[in-house]
Amino acid sequence: MNDTEKKKFEHYYTVEPTSKLKVKVTKLVLRNGHEYLFKTPSGVYSYGRIDKATKILLDHMVVHGESLLDLGCGYGVIGIVAKKEYPRMKVFMSDINKRAVEFAKINAKDNNVDVDIRWGDLYEPWKDMRFDMIVCNPPIVAGKRVWMKIIEDAPEYLNDRGSLQMVAYHNKGGKRIKGYMEKVFGNVEDIWKEGGIRIYRSVKGVVEEK
Repeated sequence: MNDTEKKKFEHYYTVEPTSKLKVKVTKLVLRNGHEYLFKTPSGVYSYGRIDKATKILLDHMVVHGESLLDLGCGYGVIGIVAKKEYPRMKVFMSDINKRAVEFAKINAKDNNVDVDIRWGDLYEPWKDMRFDMIVCNPPIVAGKRVWMKIIEDAPEYLNDRGSLQMVAYHNKGGKRIKGYMEKVFGNVEDIWKEGGIRIYRSVKGVVEEK
């Protein structure tokens, strides 16, 4: 990890950001025209804007089942929008960053959605729980230990035929993520490609024939 990446890592993949709190409001417009407003705090990933990979994931993820975990939820974009667009879905969200969790709760209230938001590292807040979907825009700069752990432990937290869906720039870590998903799950597919960004999907209990 170089100095720039280390600074980014300490900036948002940390328990308690030390940076002075600043807040910007940003708008998200989905491809269906629905609009959302989010309060974005400094010290949390994607301050002041909704990053392109997150928007692509929201527009093109494969929605199924009755429960969704937004892992590493930041200030709450994926989980909040998923609940609003699919109101029958039970949505759960968590992040290691306490400021992110605080603002995810604020944004959930502002957008009038009922979601379960918890603080903790990766799957720690969800012991003994299972989900139909786990979605994640992984913190690549936090190093491969983090995204490998997300993939390795996902089957334990998925129901049968549940899916892990991750979004990344294919040539900036995504290729390795895809390969590791196939190793752990026995299957992986690209469900969307756009501007160097891909959404990868693996399903628990499905093994591809070679």
